[in-house]
Amino acid sequence: MSEITITLPDGSELDAEAGETVEDVAYRIGEGLGRDTVAGVVDGELVSKDDPLTEDCRIEIVTDSSEEYLDVLRHTAAHVFAQALQRRHPDARLTIGPYTDEGFYYDVYGVDLDEADLAEIQDEAEAIIEEDLDVERVTMDREDALEFYDDNPFKREILEEEAAGEDPVSFYRQGEFQDLCKGPHVESTGEIGGFELLEISASYWRGDEENETLTRVYGTAFETQSELDDHLAMLAEAEERDHRKLARELDLFSIPDHSPGCVHYHPNGMAIRRELEEYVREKNDDLGFEEVRTPELNKTDLWKPTGHYETFTENGEMFAWEQDDTEYGLKPMNCANHAHIYDSKTHSYRDLPLRFSEFGNVYRNEQSGELSGLLRVRGMTQDDGHAFVRPDQIQGEILSILQSIEDIYGHFGLDVLYKLETRGEDAMGSKEIWKQATDALIDAMREEDLDYDVEEGEAAFYGPKIGINARDALGREWTIGTVQVDFNIPRNLELTYVGEDNEEHHPVMIHRALLGSFERFMGVMIEHFNGKFPTWLAPEQVRILPISDDNLDYAREVAAELDDYRVEVEDRSWTIGKKIQQAHEDRVPYMVIVGGDEEAENVISVRDRMEREANDVSRPEFRQHLEREVAQKHLEPTFLAGR
Repeated sequence: MSEITITLPDGSELDAEAGETVEDVAYRIGEGLGRDTVAGVVDGELVSKDDPLTEDCRIEIVTDSSEEYLDVLRHTAAHVFAQALQRRHPDARLTIGPYTDEGFYYDVYGVDLDEADLAEIQDEAEAIIEEDLDVERVTMDREDALEFYDDNPFKREILEEEAAGEDPVSFYRQGEFQDLCKGPHVESTGEIGGFELLEISASYWRGDEENETLTRVYGTAFETQSELDDHLAMLAEAEERDHRKLARELDLFSIPDHSPGCVHYHPNGMAIRRELEEYVREKNDDLGFEEVRTPELNKTDLWKPTGHYETFTENGEMFAWEQDDTEYGLKPMNCANHAHIYDSKTHSYRDLPLRFSEFGNVYRNEQSGELSGLLRVRGMTQDDGHAFVRPDQIQGEILSILQSIEDIYGHFGLDVLYKLETRGEDAMGSKEIWKQATDALIDAMREEDLDYDVEEGEAAFYGPKIGINARDALGREWTIGTVQVDFNIPRNLELTYVGEDNEEHHPVMIHRALLGSFERFMGVMIEHFNGKFPTWLAPEQVRILPISDDNLDYAREVAAELDDYRVEVEDRSWTIGKKIQQAHEDRVPYMVIVGGDEEAENVISVRDRMEREANDVSRPEFRQHLEREVAQKHLEPTFLAGR
């Protein structure tokens, strides 16, 4: 057997023979580690401990204390669901059942399920967990496997495609149940401490609307019941904060059937969006970006040299059509259009960095079943920017962008997490320039003393990326902003500048988004704040509440004095109690109450949505505070704090 080199997480290397398994390597590292091995991460992919290693690779051993252990546990939970389903519904045919970030799902065919069925299957699954069945990896000859799935075309297709050329193929068995699967899994069903089936939805085989409609069952699992209980409480809170629900209550946006995946912003939602746009414009000005505007409709030839055309058409994500023997498309990205602006004139090394920003409308042909409010759309506005720099300017450019991002996310009360996404299988360009680009991102994060995780092989095809993740009020992570270093697109498009040596050189593109898409960011913000926006961002910042109709004129006088802000006068003939209640339901930061006493003394009473209040407040004092609070972008109404 030939020798291979195993690189361990600390960078040390271990010589091994090709064909040794993940578990074999773990035992070579240490007897205890070998006994504790559950699975492995090989070149960024979670694999079974029984998988053979056939070439040089990086490996991390997964034990029950590893972060990846929960993924393995949830994969087994998917099999527990499938076993329970087939105990109750023997005719159900299984398709795929992967783990997810939140739990697992399994797509099934040939069975109609409702909520009552889920309760029965849940009971059966809990019985299987109680039985503490051993989970064993077994193999089956290919022909036997095809015969085993004689009545299941979905599993046969997997055998003929994903498992093509494998003979024998791997199954996992627990009790009377076995399923075609590569793994990994935990040792027994009893390791699952908390198990819950959550909901049913429709899906399509392979995610293609032209294929069979399947039933998808979602569930989740944890090591302990208490962890599950905490998660279910979080899900209940998330349901209350659902941005689609809050959008209806606060009249923010709609996505009607005539424009699936494309947002209609109502006045309240547009007020928030405009504040975000102006905030980003200020940051772009500070960073030296010049705002541009490029068309949404282009000939598809524009995206062929950059690689976007091939990538997006392969995935079915591009809206494209032929007209007059020419193919046109709606732009999926802004990169090529910004490159055109750069290329429209000759540049010297003295001109760089040259920076363009755009609130660019782009379109992706997402599957109907994947659309989800503002979080997954077909039409979006990207807070996009591209800096064209010399190689010696790369690090400085990345640093300034990272510093700006840290400042921005603090104004939204978001914890920032950084993910370094490295070269994948579809990468264009040489390994040398990818290393140079990746090192630049690493050096910038180290200079800023930022902690980051590495996502192996997850970069875009043209360059490595820092994914900017934000953790919201419920502890959920959202990918929002990005910083990418790109040597490839400028070379493919033959972009140049004249260097100090009077020779032509290719610039480097720094792709960056501070907020990502406005749609996704707004969806995250609505849920993060539970609709209780900071005063600077709130669609209505102050509501004036006259105690009676006799005080309407004074109320309008106070409102006119605050006309630099989003102020409304509540002029409905309601009781003051009902007016206050409605303002709380509308999540207005400040209520200004005026009656006969306030009018006589030329003062106001102020109440905030936390139910703090103060009487006999001078009008200039409130206005001056409002000015400071909005300018400084406080996260909560602060006028009454400490009074």
